[in-house]
Amino acid sequence: MDYLKYLRSELSHYPWLETAIALIILILFAALANFIAKRIIVRGIRHLITKFKSPNQSIFAQHSVTQRFANIVPAIVIMNGITTIPHLPEKFISFVQMGAQAFIFLTLALTVSEALNIFNLIYQRNPKSRNKPIKGYLQLVKLILFVVCGLMILGTFLKKDVFTLLAGFGAMAAVLMLVFQNTILSLVASVQIASYDMVRIGDWIEMPSLNADGDVIDMSLHTVTVQNFDKTFTTIPTNKLVTDTFRNWRGMSESGCRRIKRSLFLDQSSVHFMSDQEQQKLKDFLLLDQYLDAKKSEIEEFNNHLSNQSKYNQRRLTNLGTFRAYVEFYLRQHQGIAQNQTILVRQMQPTSEGLPLEIYAFTNTIAWASYEAIQSDIFDHLIAIIPEFGLRIYQAPSGHDFQVLSTEQTDKA
Repeated sequence: MDYLKYLRSELSHYPWLETAIALIILILFAALANFIAKRIIVRGIRHLITKFKSPNQSIFAQHSVTQRFANIVPAIVIMNGITTIPHLPEKFISFVQMGAQAFIFLTLALTVSEALNIFNLIYQRNPKSRNKPIKGYLQLVKLILFVVCGLMILGTFLKKDVFTLLAGFGAMAAVLMLVFQNTILSLVASVQIASYDMVRIGDWIEMPSLNADGDVIDMSLHTVTVQNFDKTFTTIPTNKLVTDTFRNWRGMSESGCRRIKRSLFLDQSSVHFMSDQEQQKLKDFLLLDQYLDAKKSEIEEFNNHLSNQSKYNQRRLTNLGTFRAYVEFYLRQHQGIAQNQTILVRQMQPTSEGLPLEIYAFTNTIAWASYEAIQSDIFDHLIAIIPEFGLRIYQAPSGHDFQVLSTEQTDKA
């Protein structure tokens, strides 16, 4: 003790040296406190957590709240120890204390933000998170948290109360509304999307106005990220999902079937009444045997009531009507078609491009490749079998058609 008193008396003759040594000792104490907090206490807590078997251990291993919270320990040491340093100006001491206090506020805000990140990751492992994502709400909490943190830091340096600052901001409400306009719109949109269950993570949505066509992979406060089928990403403002129209294919995914709605364009000049020979030929089709017999009996019964009428007023079988019946029977026998859904073969309004014959049915799978394969197989078969009914597919004349016509005219000449 006598030696320490002697040393202090000698250092009093050199104020700058006494101040420098005291600062070095304070920094060493802060470094020691930081070492104890992070290397001993934090590691001990993390080791204790690993003792408890939990499915969320990987999340806790990647995100450490205690390690971030431990950063306030050296700040507390410096804030309280700076007052013991001799020969320092009062303004410098006050400035260091305010800086340390601001650092503590920021560290606490970052710690709470990290805890919210962990909570969100744990929640996302719950199957219900696809229906009710909370990432947008947590981002709003973070925004409020950092705004309050910024006000507290500003109040620390200005030496004013936070509530006094908030009262002063009342005149800036209009400006703040403009600054946070997108945030407010996104918050309202997020509430509406969650309330009406408009979009979930994993949904296939289609939004042509923004070139979005793919799966929703992320939903935040301001944006919804869609991974398109060409592996690109489209970022959609959250409020656009409320103000603009988009298509959600979730209903198709949940139903387990996918619609086929495609037309064959027939040459109207190929439609005609069927002769007995044509009817006999089509009886070889297993699907049409019973149909032709039943239809023939129905027509004969109808025509018996018109025995005195002209033959043009009598009903007769057409190749188009028979083909429609064949297509419907074919779809009802097809293994790839969902038989509990609507199956419809109908004529559409004739156009200059031919007579559309629309096939309306549902496949029993929603897998893209399987759906396209089933649809292609059906239309491959129908296009190939149409000539058997005396019908022709309509298509605009190609260069080959004109070449054949020119060759025929040359041969005749």
